[in-house]
Amino acid sequence: MMKLTRRRFNGMIGTALLAETFAAAWPAMSKSAMADAPAIPVESDKLASLSLTEVSEMVHARTVTSTQLVKALLDRINVYNPKVNCYITVMGKEALAQAEVLDAEQKAGKFRGPLHGIPIGLKDNIDTAGTRTTAASPMFKDRVPTEDADIVVRLKKSGAIIMGKLNLHEFALGCTGDISYFGPARNPWALDHVTGGSSSGSASALSADLVYGALGTDTGGSIRCPSAWCGTVGLKPTAGLVSIRGIIPCRASVDHCGPMARTVEDCALMLGQMAGYDPLDIFSVPSTPVDYVKEMHQSVKSFCLGTPASFYDHVEPEIEKAVKAALEVLIGLTAGVASSAPLWDGLPGNGVGDTDFYHHDLIQKYGLNYMPLDRARFARIDNPPAGTKPATAADAARDHQLLATTRRLIDSHFNGFDLVVVPTTRQNPAKINDSLAREAKANPSGEPGGSDNKVYDWFAPGGGCTNTSPFDAYGIPAISVPCGFTSNGMPIGLMIAGPHFSEGKVLALAYAYQQATDWHKRQPPLKPDTVVPPIKEGKPDDDKSPDKNSKEDEK
Repeated sequence: MMKLTRRRFNGMIGTALLAETFAAAWPAMSKSAMADAPAIPVESDKLASLSLTEVSEMVHARTVTSTQLVKALLDRINVYNPKVNCYITVMGKEALAQAEVLDAEQKAGKFRGPLHGIPIGLKDNIDTAGTRTTAASPMFKDRVPTEDADIVVRLKKSGAIIMGKLNLHEFALGCTGDISYFGPARNPWALDHVTGGSSSGSASALSADLVYGALGTDTGGSIRCPSAWCGTVGLKPTAGLVSIRGIIPCRASVDHCGPMARTVEDCALMLGQMAGYDPLDIFSVPSTPVDYVKEMHQSVKSFCLGTPASFYDHVEPEIEKAVKAALEVLIGLTAGVASSAPLWDGLPGNGVGDTDFYHHDLIQKYGLNYMPLDRARFARIDNPPAGTKPATAADAARDHQLLATTRRLIDSHFNGFDLVVVPTTRQNPAKINDSLAREAKANPSGEPGGSDNKVYDWFAPGGGCTNTSPFDAYGIPAISVPCGFTSNGMPIGLMIAGPHFSEGKVLALAYAYQQATDWHKRQPPLKPDTVVPPIKEGKPDDDKSPDKNSKEDEK
């Protein structure tokens, strides 16, 4: 094992301070700075690359300690977080203190559960007592909760170690992940590309081997979109299965919290420790405890699949090709495709009014202290643009009624088939500079897009959430798993979904597909000397005008 010197220990803990000050330097790092990056011990690289399930087995076999796992991650975080910018706050001291307690329990043969001693990352909209929770917004940059979110209490009780707080799209209101007070999280497969959002840091950290498991939230696709674009696995469970109390809301009635990891079995293991009724969460629903790992191993031979046609419209060719190939694999594993599976044919209710309700009070207290590219969206809450009709209480009530009806009836649409299979996203991830330039051209409503949009071309500039968002309104479980790569090496995701509380079947089919392929084993080409490309705010990558952040790299 590596020797942990005082100097190295201080360097690890200093990573937390680095995350605090990183915002000022996130646009680019010079080549000379890359050359000075510290080396990572081989033992740390090996440990960090293992799956959550693998290290859980090692902890229970007493062949590795929690302290060793934390230190291995801190070694990699120290080198790679400045590149991918996935952590907002690294809780190094707290994680090592937790590990010491859990190691003592391990030595005594006392294990709290399968997550005992496993470092987990939290999206930074999930409250942690005594550690700031920012929602990636300047409004909350100094916000320190006094209580843990219910899901954090559950994770700690199960023995999980909280490794740190992960980057996100500001207030979780975006599918790109590029708008954050702390700078965009970067995609480990190509540092000049978006991760997808809003759980950007969660997917990026997993892909870069900087954490074993992470929590994300999903309101329109915020777990599944970044999972697809970063080549990881993400599960949005049934609405209310996992408590959202203590999580900064995006749109409360359609908010979900779920596990993100590198493999399907990791997500199954995590979900078993996350699910449970919370009487203080008005959206929580009673549920029976389920062994999701056991459910994951059930046979899928009798499963009939549906492929709803509307989810395959306007799909980019390389995604279409990869998904068709994945379907051929699934057809060979199951009873095949039984239906075109038409799902809810109206626009599902999506909680209109929830976001305004929450942010109205924030604006009254803090003003419009949002990131510039998000400010227009929030400014219209109290000052709608001329000629527009602001949402009323009647609109919100009507929308919530439609949402309730949708969720009550959606299961009946699974008639003659067990699960649906669709592309997770219809588009490939954009470059960060291109995405920011498009966001800067947002129309007066503050929605992504731009004044150059054509009516017939509205899919082209869309985010990643076109396919994912209906499943949040449906409130049913949906998982994204890797199913291929584009010609330029960017991951592609496949989404599997089923009726309420069918997590076992969803996980089983995802696991069967994972076992039949090797997409989840691919590693991003991220190295200690990888140069971080500059950010040109509001300028697409083909813009040739000088950029102040690129001067160092031009030397």
